[in-house]
Amino acid sequence: MRSRRPIAFVLAAVLVASCGNDGGSAATVPTQAPSTSGPTTTSTTIAATTTTGAASTTSTIAVTTTSEALPVPAAAPQPRANEPYFELGTIEIPKIGVLKPLLEGVTLTTLDSGPGHWPGTALPGRIGNVVIGGHRTSHDKPFRHIDQLVQGDEVILSTPEGRFVYRVTSTEIVTPDAIRIIDQTPEFTATLFACHPLGSTRERFIVYLKLENT
Repeated sequence: MRSRRPIAFVLAAVLVASCGNDGGSAATVPTQAPSTSGPTTTSTTIAATTTTGAASTTSTIAVTTTSEALPVPAAAPQPRANEPYFELGTIEIPKIGVLKPLLEGVTLTTLDSGPGHWPGTALPGRIGNVVIGGHRTSHDKPFRHIDQLVQGDEVILSTPEGRFVYRVTSTEIVTPDAIRIIDQTPEFTATLFACHPLGSTRERFIVYLKLENT
């Protein structure tokens, strides 16, 4: 089995970036092939027999089921890699007074300007896990108070596709190598991450969310 240590190391460096730290020295970005599979369609044929008097008639019914492939997160980037400034939409967290552009990317280049969406993770309103990082102690520190969020609090993600209300389901404190936080799910979920405690890169504070009315 191939060791997951290099992936964990680079992810830890990226998660450090959400604290406003420079992420340390450069690390090798693990290779992770992007998903090339689109929606898949499966057809099932059912034979139905109808009997009228002495005559029997057999007909077939085609049942079509469509399943969408889960997103595949991009490999963890170099913490100081250049990323173009691109706004996906906005992120609003009413309880802690956050209303900011939601940017694409999780390098310091991006997070210094606002919360960033991990490339390759689900987009707001889509199936899968929308992963978003942000600063707590530098720049305008939009995620400074995410540790105050509790079950039921709203996080609203808006894009040109619509306005999507997610609600907090739970929170957790993890170590920097907890790469599972970017895992995709067959549900409509989201994950916020930032450093913890304030002023430290020792741990990460994680907020788990689920799309309302799903």
